[in-house]
Amino acid sequence: MKAKTSPWVGARKTAQAVAFAAWILLWVKTAGYTWPAGWIQLPARLDPLLALAVMIASRAVIAALLLSLLVVGLTLIFGRAWCGWLCPVGTLLDWIPLRRRKGAQKALPEYLRKGKYILLTVILIAALFGNLSLLPLDPITLWIRTLSGGVAPALNTAFTAAEKFLAQFGFLGNALQWLDQVVRPALLPLEAVGTRLVWLPVLIFSAVVLLNLLAERFWCRYLCPLGGLLGWLSRFALVKRQVSGDCTHCGACARACPTGTIDPARGFQSDPAECTMCMNCLGSCAARQTRFSPALPKPVRMAYDPGRRDFMISGAVALAGLAVVESGAALHHAPTNLLRPPGVDLEKFLQECLRCGLCTRTCPTGALHPAITEAGLSGFFTPVLVPRLGYCQYSCNLCGQACPSGAIPALTLEEKRQQVIGHAFIDENRCIPWADGTTCIVCEEMCPLPDKAIILEDKEILQPDGSSGILKLPHVLRERCIGCGICEYRCPQTGEAAIRVHRIEG
Repeated sequence: MKAKTSPWVGARKTAQAVAFAAWILLWVKTAGYTWPAGWIQLPARLDPLLALAVMIASRAVIAALLLSLLVVGLTLIFGRAWCGWLCPVGTLLDWIPLRRRKGAQKALPEYLRKGKYILLTVILIAALFGNLSLLPLDPITLWIRTLSGGVAPALNTAFTAAEKFLAQFGFLGNALQWLDQVVRPALLPLEAVGTRLVWLPVLIFSAVVLLNLLAERFWCRYLCPLGGLLGWLSRFALVKRQVSGDCTHCGACARACPTGTIDPARGFQSDPAECTMCMNCLGSCAARQTRFSPALPKPVRMAYDPGRRDFMISGAVALAGLAVVESGAALHHAPTNLLRPPGVDLEKFLQECLRCGLCTRTCPTGALHPAITEAGLSGFFTPVLVPRLGYCQYSCNLCGQACPSGAIPALTLEEKRQQVIGHAFIDENRCIPWADGTTCIVCEEMCPLPDKAIILEDKEILQPDGSSGILKLPHVLRERCIGCGICEYRCPQTGEAAIRVHRIEG
Protein backbone atom coordinates (compact mmCIF):
# COMPACT_ATOMS: atom_id res chain seq x y z
CA MET A 1 0.00 0.00 0.00
CA LYS A 2 1.12 3.51 -0.75
CA ALA A 3 0.46 6.47 1.49
CA LYS A 4 -1.87 9.13 0.13
CA THR A 5 -1.57 12.82 0.78
CA SER A 6 -3.95 13.74 3.56
CA PRO A 7 -6.20 16.78 2.98
CA TRP A 8 -5.47 17.70 6.59
CA VAL A 9 -1.80 18.21 5.75
CA GLY A 10 -2.80 20.55 2.94
CA ALA A 11 -5.19 22.38 5.27
CA ARG A 12 -2.42 22.81 7.84
CA LYS A 13 0.03 24.17 5.26
CA THR A 14 -2.60 26.57 3.95
CA ALA A 15 -3.39 27.74 7.48
CA GLN A 16 0.31 28.27 8.14
CA ALA A 17 0.71 30.38 5.00
CA VAL A 18 -2.39 32.48 5.73
CA ALA A 19 -1.43 32.96 9.38
CA PHE A 20 2.14 33.88 8.46
CA ALA A 21 0.90 36.47 5.97
CA ALA A 22 -1.35 37.86 8.72
CA TRP A 23 1.61 38.10 11.14
CA ILE A 24 3.58 40.05 8.53
CA LEU A 25 0.63 42.31 7.75
CA LEU A 26 0.09 43.11 11.44
CA TRP A 27 3.76 44.03 11.77
CA VAL A 28 3.68 46.22 8.68
CA LYS A 29 0.56 48.02 9.87
CA THR A 30 2.17 48.74 13.24
CA ALA A 31 4.56 51.24 11.63
CA GLY A 32 1.97 53.51 10.07
CA TYR A 33 -0.56 52.73 12.81
CA THR A 34 -3.33 52.71 10.26
CA TRP A 35 -5.29 49.99 12.06
CA PRO A 36 -7.13 50.16 15.41
CA ALA A 37 -5.10 49.52 18.56
CA GLY A 38 -6.66 46.10 19.14
CA TRP A 39 -5.20 44.76 15.90
CA ILE A 40 -1.75 46.19 16.60
CA GLN A 41 -1.75 44.57 20.05
CA LEU A 42 -3.17 41.26 18.81
CA PRO A 43 0.08 39.24 18.55
CA ALA A 44 1.02 39.89 22.17
CA ARG A 45 -2.53 39.65 23.48
CA LEU A 46 -2.91 36.12 22.07
CA ASP A 47 0.14 34.83 23.94
CA PRO A 48 -0.83 32.93 27.14
CA LEU A 49 2.72 32.98 28.52
CA LEU A 50 2.98 36.76 28.28
CA ALA A 51 -0.43 37.14 29.88
CA LEU A 52 0.30 34.74 32.73
CA ALA A 53 3.75 36.14 33.51
CA VAL A 54 2.74 39.80 33.54
CA MET A 55 -0.38 39.15 35.62
CA ILE A 56 1.70 37.25 38.17
CA ALA A 57 4.34 39.97 38.25
CA SER A 58 1.89 42.88 38.47
CA ARG A 59 -0.52 41.08 40.84
CA ALA A 60 -3.39 42.26 38.66
CA VAL A 61 -5.80 40.94 36.06
CA ILE A 62 -5.18 42.75 32.77
CA ALA A 63 -8.40 42.58 30.80
CA ALA A 64 -6.77 43.14 27.40
CA LEU A 65 -4.56 40.07 27.86
CA LEU A 66 -7.49 37.78 28.64
CA LEU A 67 -7.80 37.33 24.89
CA SER A 68 -5.04 34.74 25.33
CA LEU A 69 -7.73 32.48 26.80
CA LEU A 70 -8.75 31.80 23.19
CA VAL A 71 -5.41 30.08 22.64
CA VAL A 72 -5.78 28.25 25.95
CA GLY A 73 -9.22 27.02 24.86
CA LEU A 74 -7.87 26.00 21.45
CA THR A 75 -5.14 24.01 23.19
CA LEU A 76 -7.52 22.25 25.56
CA ILE A 77 -9.51 21.07 22.56
CA PHE A 78 -6.92 20.45 19.85
CA GLY A 79 -3.62 20.24 21.72
CA ARG A 80 -0.60 22.21 20.45
CA ALA A 81 -2.36 23.24 17.24
CA TRP A 82 -1.05 26.78 17.86
CA CYS A 83 2.50 25.50 17.43
CA GLY A 84 1.79 23.49 14.31
CA TRP A 85 -0.71 25.73 12.54
CA LEU A 86 -0.41 29.36 13.67
CA CYS A 87 2.89 30.23 15.35
CA PRO A 88 5.11 32.32 12.98
CA VAL A 89 8.32 30.93 14.48
CA GLY A 90 7.11 27.35 14.10
CA THR A 91 6.06 28.02 10.52
CA LEU A 92 9.50 29.38 9.62
CA LEU A 93 11.15 26.36 11.20
CA ASP A 94 8.95 24.13 9.02
CA TRP A 95 9.89 26.13 5.95
CA ILE A 96 13.62 26.02 6.72
CA PRO A 97 14.16 22.29 7.47
CA LEU A 98 17.95 22.42 7.66
CA ARG A 99 18.16 18.96 9.19
CA ARG A 100 16.69 17.33 6.09
CA ARG A 101 19.32 18.98 3.92
CA LYS A 102 22.06 17.64 6.18
CA GLY A 103 20.78 14.09 6.01
CA ALA A 104 20.07 11.66 8.80
CA GLN A 105 21.73 12.39 12.14
CA LYS A 106 21.83 10.70 15.51
CA ALA A 107 18.75 11.41 17.60
CA LEU A 108 19.27 13.72 20.56
CA PRO A 109 18.61 12.50 24.12
CA GLU A 110 14.96 12.64 25.07
CA TYR A 111 15.69 14.25 28.44
CA LEU A 112 16.50 17.49 26.59
CA ARG A 113 12.74 17.98 26.22
CA LYS A 114 12.77 19.07 29.86
CA GLY A 115 14.45 22.27 28.76
CA LYS A 116 11.31 24.12 27.77
CA TYR A 117 9.58 23.21 31.02
CA ILE A 118 12.56 24.31 33.08
CA LEU A 119 12.75 27.63 31.23
CA LEU A 120 8.99 28.09 31.69
CA THR A 121 9.37 27.42 35.42
CA VAL A 122 12.22 29.93 35.76
CA ILE A 123 10.17 32.59 33.95
CA LEU A 124 7.12 32.09 36.17
CA ILE A 125 9.10 31.93 39.43
CA ALA A 126 10.90 35.14 38.46
CA ALA A 127 7.49 36.68 37.71
CA LEU A 128 6.40 35.86 41.26
CA PHE A 129 9.12 38.25 42.41
CA GLY A 130 8.14 40.90 39.86
CA ASN A 131 10.89 40.12 37.36
CA LEU A 132 10.11 39.66 33.66
CA SER A 133 13.68 39.77 32.32
CA LEU A 134 13.35 36.51 30.38
CA LEU A 135 10.22 37.42 28.42
CA PRO A 136 12.34 38.30 25.34
CA LEU A 137 12.71 34.50 24.97
CA ASP A 138 8.97 34.15 24.39
CA PRO A 139 8.51 33.29 20.68
CA ILE A 140 6.08 36.15 20.00
CA THR A 141 8.30 38.81 21.57
CA LEU A 142 11.26 37.25 19.77
CA TRP A 143 9.32 37.42 16.49
CA ILE A 144 8.32 41.08 16.91
CA ARG A 145 11.76 42.17 18.05
CA THR A 146 13.51 40.37 15.20
CA LEU A 147 11.34 42.13 12.66
CA SER A 148 11.42 45.52 14.40
CA GLY A 149 14.99 45.47 15.67
CA GLY A 150 16.62 43.65 12.79
CA VAL A 151 14.55 43.51 9.63
CA ALA A 152 13.19 47.08 9.81
CA PRO A 153 16.61 48.78 10.25
CA ALA A 154 18.04 46.60 7.48
CA LEU A 155 15.16 47.56 5.19
CA ASN A 156 15.63 51.21 6.12
CA THR A 157 19.35 51.12 5.31
CA ALA A 158 18.83 49.26 2.04
CA PHE A 159 15.95 51.53 0.98
CA THR A 160 17.89 54.70 1.79
CA ALA A 161 20.98 53.45 -0.07
CA ALA A 162 18.87 52.55 -3.10
CA GLU A 163 17.26 56.00 -3.05
CA LYS A 164 20.64 57.73 -2.92
CA PHE A 165 21.94 55.67 -5.81
CA LEU A 166 18.88 56.17 -8.01
CA ALA A 167 18.76 59.88 -7.21
CA GLN A 168 21.81 60.28 -9.47
CA PHE A 169 19.49 59.75 -12.39
CA GLY A 170 17.48 62.95 -12.61
CA PHE A 171 14.62 61.50 -14.64
CA LEU A 172 13.75 59.24 -11.69
CA GLY A 173 13.16 62.15 -9.32
CA ASN A 174 9.37 62.13 -9.38
CA ALA A 175 9.18 58.34 -9.17
CA LEU A 176 11.54 58.29 -6.18
CA GLN A 177 9.55 60.96 -4.42
CA TRP A 178 6.34 58.99 -4.92
CA LEU A 179 8.02 55.78 -3.78
CA ASP A 180 9.35 57.44 -0.63
CA GLN A 181 5.92 58.83 0.23
CA VAL A 182 4.30 55.42 -0.21
CA VAL A 183 6.87 52.96 1.15
CA ARG A 184 8.49 54.82 4.04
CA PRO A 185 5.34 55.61 6.05
CA ALA A 186 4.09 52.06 5.56
CA LEU A 187 7.24 50.16 6.50
CA LEU A 188 9.88 52.43 7.98
CA PRO A 189 10.27 55.09 10.69
CA LEU A 190 10.00 58.63 9.39
CA GLU A 191 13.37 59.76 10.72
CA ALA A 192 15.22 56.99 12.57
CA VAL A 193 17.96 55.09 10.75
CA GLY A 194 18.40 52.21 13.17
CA THR A 195 17.73 50.63 16.53
CA ARG A 196 20.12 49.95 19.39
CA LEU A 197 21.00 46.28 19.87
CA VAL A 198 19.93 45.66 16.29
CA TRP A 199 22.16 42.58 16.17
CA LEU A 200 20.88 40.80 19.29
CA PRO A 201 17.34 39.73 18.26
CA VAL A 202 18.67 38.78 14.85
CA LEU A 203 21.40 36.70 16.48
CA ILE A 204 18.94 34.93 18.79
CA PHE A 205 16.47 34.24 15.98
CA SER A 206 19.26 33.02 13.70
CA ALA A 207 20.35 30.62 16.44
CA VAL A 208 16.77 29.34 16.74
CA VAL A 209 16.73 28.61 13.01
CA LEU A 210 20.22 27.09 12.91
CA LEU A 211 19.33 24.71 15.74
CA ASN A 212 17.26 22.91 13.11
CA LEU A 213 20.60 21.45 12.01
CA LEU A 214 20.59 19.38 15.20
CA ALA A 215 16.96 18.32 15.13
CA GLU A 216 13.87 19.30 13.21
CA ARG A 217 12.00 21.96 15.20
CA PHE A 218 14.71 21.90 17.86
CA TRP A 219 13.36 25.12 19.40
CA CYS A 220 9.83 23.73 19.69
CA ARG A 221 10.99 20.41 21.11
CA TYR A 222 13.51 21.53 23.67
CA LEU A 223 13.50 25.27 24.42
CA CYS A 224 10.30 27.20 23.66
CA PRO A 225 8.75 28.31 27.00
CA LEU A 226 5.38 28.98 25.35
CA GLY A 227 5.56 25.49 23.85
CA GLY A 228 6.18 24.19 27.37
CA LEU A 229 3.06 25.92 28.69
CA LEU A 230 0.90 24.73 25.78
CA GLY A 231 2.44 21.27 26.01
CA TRP A 232 1.41 20.97 29.63
CA LEU A 233 -2.15 22.04 28.73
CA SER A 234 -2.19 19.61 25.79
CA ARG A 235 -2.00 16.67 28.18
CA PHE A 236 -5.64 17.42 28.94
CA ALA A 237 -6.71 18.11 25.35
CA LEU A 238 -9.90 16.57 23.98
CA VAL A 239 -8.66 15.68 20.47
CA LYS A 240 -5.64 13.39 20.33
CA ARG A 241 -3.68 11.30 17.90
CA GLN A 242 -4.63 7.63 18.18
CA VAL A 243 -3.29 4.47 16.55
CA SER A 244 -5.52 1.44 15.96
CA GLY A 245 -4.57 -2.13 16.73
CA ASP A 246 -4.13 -2.95 13.04
CA CYS A 247 -1.00 -0.78 12.78
CA THR A 248 1.60 -2.51 10.55
CA HIS A 249 4.52 -0.99 12.50
CA CYS A 250 6.12 0.25 9.30
CA GLY A 251 7.52 3.30 11.11
CA ALA A 252 6.55 5.79 8.40
CA CYS A 253 4.67 7.99 10.85
CA ALA A 254 7.67 8.19 13.20
CA ARG A 255 9.92 9.24 10.32
CA ALA A 256 7.43 11.92 9.24
CA CYS A 257 6.95 13.45 12.71
CA PRO A 258 8.77 16.83 12.92
CA THR A 259 8.97 16.74 16.72
CA GLY A 260 10.00 13.11 17.01
CA THR A 261 7.27 12.27 19.48
CA ILE A 262 5.99 9.05 17.87
CA ASP A 263 7.57 6.24 19.84
CA PRO A 264 7.89 2.74 18.28
CA ALA A 265 8.46 1.29 21.76
CA ARG A 266 4.96 2.38 22.77
CA GLY A 267 3.17 1.01 19.72
CA PHE A 268 3.83 4.19 17.74
CA GLN A 269 1.75 6.26 20.13
CA SER A 270 2.68 9.92 20.61
CA ASP A 271 2.91 12.28 23.56
CA PRO A 272 0.10 14.89 23.31
CA ALA A 273 2.40 17.42 25.00
CA GLU A 274 4.91 17.11 22.15
CA CYS A 275 2.53 16.63 19.20
CA THR A 276 2.00 19.87 17.25
CA MET A 277 -0.96 18.45 15.32
CA CYS A 278 0.89 18.81 12.03
CA MET A 279 -0.98 15.80 10.56
CA ASN A 280 2.11 14.54 8.74
CA CYS A 281 1.51 11.10 10.24
CA LEU A 282 -1.89 10.94 8.52
CA GLY A 283 -0.30 11.48 5.15
CA SER A 284 2.46 8.95 5.81
CA CYS A 285 0.26 6.07 7.03
CA ALA A 286 -0.40 3.75 4.09
CA ALA A 287 -2.54 1.46 6.25
CA ARG A 288 -4.67 4.39 7.43
CA GLN A 289 -4.45 3.28 11.05
CA THR A 290 -3.74 6.77 12.43
CA ARG A 291 -6.52 9.13 13.32
CA PHE A 292 -7.21 12.26 15.36
CA SER A 293 -10.37 11.99 17.37
CA PRO A 294 -11.91 12.98 20.74
CA ALA A 295 -10.86 10.93 23.73
CA LEU A 296 -10.95 11.35 27.48
CA PRO A 297 -7.73 12.87 28.83
CA LYS A 298 -5.40 10.19 30.16
CA PRO A 299 -2.11 11.96 30.93
CA VAL A 300 0.83 9.56 30.84
CA ARG A 301 4.05 10.48 32.58
CA MET A 302 6.99 10.36 30.19
CA ALA A 303 10.58 9.65 31.13
CA TYR A 304 11.62 13.15 30.10
CA ASP A 305 8.89 14.95 32.06
CA PRO A 306 10.44 17.21 34.72
CA GLY A 307 10.14 15.91 38.26
CA ARG A 308 10.22 17.50 41.68
CA ARG A 309 14.00 17.71 41.62
CA ASP A 310 13.95 19.53 38.27
CA PHE A 311 11.46 22.06 39.58
CA MET A 312 13.54 22.59 42.72
CA ILE A 313 16.64 23.18 40.62
CA SER A 314 14.69 25.57 38.39
CA GLY A 315 13.49 27.47 41.43
CA ALA A 316 17.02 27.67 42.83
CA VAL A 317 18.35 28.95 39.50
CA ALA A 318 15.58 31.54 39.31
CA LEU A 319 16.19 32.75 42.86
CA ALA A 320 19.93 32.90 42.38
CA GLY A 321 19.50 34.87 39.19
CA LEU A 322 17.09 37.25 40.89
CA ALA A 323 19.55 37.77 43.74
CA VAL A 324 22.27 38.75 41.28
CA VAL A 325 19.96 41.03 39.29
CA GLU A 326 18.45 42.77 42.29
CA SER A 327 21.73 43.16 44.19
CA GLY A 328 23.25 44.81 41.16
CA ALA A 329 20.29 47.16 40.86
CA ALA A 330 20.54 48.11 44.55
CA LEU A 331 24.14 49.24 44.30
CA HIS A 332 23.41 52.49 42.48
CA HIS A 333 20.69 54.96 41.74
CA ALA A 334 19.04 54.79 38.34
CA PRO A 335 21.02 56.94 35.90
CA THR A 336 19.52 60.25 34.89
CA ASN A 337 19.53 59.23 31.23
CA LEU A 338 16.94 56.53 32.00
CA LEU A 339 13.97 58.14 30.28
CA ARG A 340 10.73 56.20 29.98
CA PRO A 341 7.78 56.73 27.62
CA PRO A 342 5.27 59.40 28.70
CA GLY A 343 2.89 58.57 31.54
CA VAL A 344 4.74 55.49 32.77
CA ASP A 345 4.41 54.54 36.44
CA LEU A 346 8.07 53.95 37.25
CA GLU A 347 7.30 51.82 40.31
CA LYS A 348 5.17 49.34 38.35
CA PHE A 349 6.70 49.53 34.90
CA LEU A 350 9.10 46.59 35.16
CA GLN A 351 6.26 44.37 36.42
CA GLU A 352 3.94 45.34 33.56
CA CYS A 353 6.18 45.67 30.50
CA LEU A 354 6.08 42.63 28.19
CA ARG A 355 9.37 43.52 26.44
CA CYS A 356 7.41 42.91 23.23
CA GLY A 357 8.85 45.85 21.28
CA LEU A 358 5.53 47.08 19.88
CA CYS A 359 6.12 50.57 21.29
CA THR A 360 9.55 50.86 19.66
CA ARG A 361 8.07 49.66 16.37
CA THR A 362 5.23 52.18 16.58
CA CYS A 363 7.30 55.25 17.51
CA PRO A 364 7.34 57.39 14.33
CA THR A 365 10.61 59.19 15.15
CA GLY A 366 12.57 56.21 16.44
CA ALA A 367 12.91 57.73 19.92
CA LEU A 368 12.18 54.49 21.80
CA HIS A 369 14.87 51.84 21.97
CA PRO A 370 15.49 48.72 24.06
CA ALA A 371 17.34 49.44 27.29
CA ILE A 372 20.89 48.12 27.47
CA THR A 373 22.56 48.98 30.79
CA GLU A 374 20.75 52.09 31.99
CA ALA A 375 17.84 50.11 33.48
CA GLY A 376 19.96 47.30 34.93
CA LEU A 377 19.55 43.61 34.18
CA SER A 378 15.94 43.60 35.36
CA GLY A 379 15.07 46.31 32.84
CA PHE A 380 16.97 44.86 29.89
CA PHE A 381 15.00 45.27 26.64
CA THR A 382 12.38 47.53 28.23
CA PRO A 383 11.76 50.73 26.22
CA VAL A 384 13.76 53.86 26.94
CA LEU A 385 13.72 57.23 25.24
CA VAL A 386 17.07 58.09 23.64
CA PRO A 387 16.78 61.75 22.56
CA ARG A 388 20.01 61.79 20.58
CA LEU A 389 18.51 59.12 18.31
CA GLY A 390 14.93 60.43 18.21
CA TYR A 391 12.47 62.58 20.09
CA CYS A 392 9.02 62.20 21.62
CA GLN A 393 6.79 63.89 19.08
CA TYR A 394 4.54 66.47 20.70
CA SER A 395 1.54 65.46 18.57
CA CYS A 396 1.94 61.68 19.03
CA ASN A 397 0.63 59.23 21.64
CA LEU A 398 1.06 56.01 19.67
CA CYS A 399 3.28 54.13 22.14
CA GLY A 400 0.50 54.08 24.71
CA GLN A 401 -2.02 53.02 22.09
CA ALA A 402 0.20 50.11 21.02
CA CYS A 403 1.10 48.78 24.49
CA PRO A 404 -0.83 45.51 25.08
CA SER A 405 -0.43 45.41 28.87
CA GLY A 406 -1.00 49.06 29.75
CA ALA A 407 2.57 49.48 31.04
CA ILE A 408 2.55 52.58 28.85
CA PRO A 409 -0.87 54.13 29.53
CA ALA A 410 -3.16 54.88 26.59
CA LEU A 411 -3.31 58.63 27.15
CA THR A 412 -5.27 61.09 25.06
CA LEU A 413 -3.11 63.49 23.12
CA GLU A 414 -3.93 66.31 25.54
CA GLU A 415 -3.06 64.12 28.55
CA LYS A 416 0.16 62.98 26.96
CA ARG A 417 1.28 66.57 26.33
CA GLN A 418 1.11 67.21 30.07
CA GLN A 419 3.38 64.30 30.99
CA VAL A 420 6.89 65.21 32.13
CA ILE A 421 9.49 62.73 30.87
CA GLY A 422 12.46 64.74 32.14
CA HIS A 423 14.02 68.17 31.99
CA ALA A 424 16.57 69.61 29.57
CA PHE A 425 19.91 70.90 30.85
CA ILE A 426 22.42 72.98 28.90
CA ASP A 427 26.11 72.12 29.08
CA GLU A 428 27.62 75.57 28.77
CA ASN A 429 31.04 74.05 27.99
CA ARG A 430 29.63 72.48 24.81
CA CYS A 431 26.87 74.89 23.85
CA ILE A 432 27.97 76.89 20.81
CA PRO A 433 26.74 80.32 22.04
CA TRP A 434 27.97 79.81 25.60
CA ALA A 435 31.35 78.24 24.77
CA ASP A 436 32.23 79.83 21.42
CA GLY A 437 30.34 83.09 21.45
CA THR A 438 28.66 82.13 18.15
CA THR A 439 24.94 82.46 17.58
CA CYS A 440 22.90 79.24 17.58
CA ILE A 441 19.20 79.17 18.42
CA VAL A 442 18.27 75.68 17.17
CA CYS A 443 17.06 74.40 20.54
CA GLU A 444 14.75 77.38 21.06
CA GLU A 445 13.37 77.13 17.54
CA MET A 446 12.68 73.40 17.90
CA CYS A 447 10.84 73.55 21.25
CA PRO A 448 7.24 72.55 20.40
CA LEU A 449 5.52 73.96 23.50
CA PRO A 450 3.13 76.89 23.04
CA ASP A 451 4.96 78.61 25.90
CA LYS A 452 8.55 77.85 25.02
CA ALA A 453 10.56 75.95 27.61
CA ILE A 454 13.75 77.41 26.09
CA ILE A 455 14.18 81.18 25.94
CA LEU A 456 16.96 83.35 24.56
CA GLU A 457 18.69 85.96 26.68
CA ASP A 458 20.42 88.85 24.95
CA LYS A 459 24.00 89.48 26.01
CA GLU A 460 26.07 92.36 24.76
CA ILE A 461 29.44 91.22 23.46
CA LEU A 462 32.47 92.81 21.88
CA GLN A 463 32.89 91.98 18.21
CA PRO A 464 36.34 91.18 16.72
CA ASP A 465 36.31 94.57 14.98
CA GLY A 466 35.84 96.34 18.28
CA SER A 467 32.15 97.10 17.86
CA SER A 468 29.48 95.84 20.23
CA GLY A 469 26.99 93.14 19.29
CA ILE A 470 24.20 90.99 20.71
CA LEU A 471 24.63 87.28 21.43
CA LYS A 472 21.56 85.18 22.20
CA LEU A 473 22.17 82.69 25.00
CA PRO A 474 19.68 79.84 25.50
CA HIS A 475 18.17 79.13 28.91
CA VAL A 476 15.84 76.29 29.93
CA LEU A 477 12.74 77.10 31.96
CA ARG A 478 12.48 73.74 33.67
CA GLU A 479 9.05 74.41 35.11
CA ARG A 480 7.78 74.34 31.52
CA CYS A 481 10.00 71.60 30.06
CA ILE A 482 8.40 68.17 29.54
CA GLY A 483 11.57 66.45 28.31
CA CYS A 484 10.42 65.57 24.80
CA GLY A 485 14.05 65.61 23.67
CA ILE A 486 13.69 67.39 20.34
CA CYS A 487 16.20 70.00 21.47
CA GLU A 488 18.79 67.31 22.16
CA TYR A 489 17.98 65.50 18.92
CA ARG A 490 18.33 68.65 16.80
CA CYS A 491 21.38 70.10 18.58
CA PRO A 492 23.98 70.71 15.84
CA GLN A 493 26.90 69.95 18.14
CA THR A 494 28.76 66.86 16.98
CA GLY A 495 28.84 63.84 19.24
CA GLU A 496 27.16 64.39 22.57
CA ALA A 497 24.56 67.15 22.42
CA ALA A 498 25.14 70.42 24.27
CA ILE A 499 21.61 70.23 25.65
CA ARG A 500 20.53 66.94 27.18
CA VAL A 501 17.37 65.63 28.80
CA HIS A 502 17.70 64.06 32.24
CA ARG A 503 15.21 62.19 34.34
CA ILE A 504 13.96 64.09 37.39
CA GLU A 505 13.02 62.20 40.55
CA GLY A 506 9.62 63.09 42.03
